[in-house]
Amino acid sequence: MQLFSRRKSSQVSVGGVLIGGNAPVSVQSMTNTDTRNIVYTVQQINALEAAGCDIVRLAVPDMEAALAIESIRKMTKIPLVADIHYDYRLALECLKHGVDKIRINPGNIGDSERVSQVVNAAKERGVPIRIGVNAGSLEKEILAKYGKPTAEAMVESVMGHLRILEDRNFTDTVLSLKASSVSVTINAYRMLAAKCDSPLHVGVTEAGTLTTGTIKSSIGIGALLSEGIGDTIRVSLTSDPLYEVSTGICILQSLELRKQAVNIISCPTCGRCQIDLISIAEQVEQALKTCKKHINVAVMGCSVNGPGEAAEADIGIAGGDGVVMLFKKGKAIRKIPQEVAVEELLKEIEYLN
Repeated sequence: MQLFSRRKSSQVSVGGVLIGGNAPVSVQSMTNTDTRNIVYTVQQINALEAAGCDIVRLAVPDMEAALAIESIRKMTKIPLVADIHYDYRLALECLKHGVDKIRINPGNIGDSERVSQVVNAAKERGVPIRIGVNAGSLEKEILAKYGKPTAEAMVESVMGHLRILEDRNFTDTVLSLKASSVSVTINAYRMLAAKCDSPLHVGVTEAGTLTTGTIKSSIGIGALLSEGIGDTIRVSLTSDPLYEVSTGICILQSLELRKQAVNIISCPTCGRCQIDLISIAEQVEQALKTCKKHINVAVMGCSVNGPGEAAEADIGIAGGDGVVMLFKKGKAIRKIPQEVAVEELLKEIEYLN
């Protein structure tokens, strides 16, 4: 049961995926292929979708990349976001070819007339705009005012950009303001959440490699979501973007905000464990990656907490001396030799209703 209230926000639709309001928190990622390489980009987009991603963003650095969007859109189904900087014409081209959201910084795509063209084209097609502010690219005047990229500086920046769109009667907006500092990111989103009702895209930017980035993202995103702040998330990792998706899903599952996959409960092992639990748990997790059943599976190592956790789960095993006890719907069913523990557990899960 969810133990916290979500912040009330307005709602936008990104290719049919709702962001904000009472919609589930969605998981996003970004391709790291060259968008101009249509074949590789489509392959990665489809792999991200298969992994559970809800929305995929693509870098659009030049007109060749913008023109590639037409073919990419035809070969994919998941909502696509075009990441645009500096050249408003790239946004117009991507909108023409069916992207589902535009990510821009209204302060760097040109004068008032150019901003108006992008806004009008997005409004005509019912496409929302994400205003994405990063600590590493704040306006010079704001940096001069605050001395460094502070939470206050980021909020001032995003609110200023939001007014640019609101002055043009455009309200289909999603806001983000990310820093590589977890504490700055958390404080910035807390401030912003109190100032507007736009849906918020949450993440820690430039978080790092797989291990450090996962930890920083889990702390930053998890802290905000636990306060009800955040309508869509992106875990930023210097790694295969598939890990961004799996980490994002795990964050949501940990906070009981998503129940679209198996939840595995396993102990860290200790000197009391008399089976090869680490190997068993890893094999079970790998085998159940694509399982769509909404179940809790316990993989426990000894008789202290094992029987209790396994009995509380939908199905589980608790280790003994070279054997495991199988639990199903709260009842101990039978003992299984550890050599076939994975095989037998997976069979029972397959039969589980």
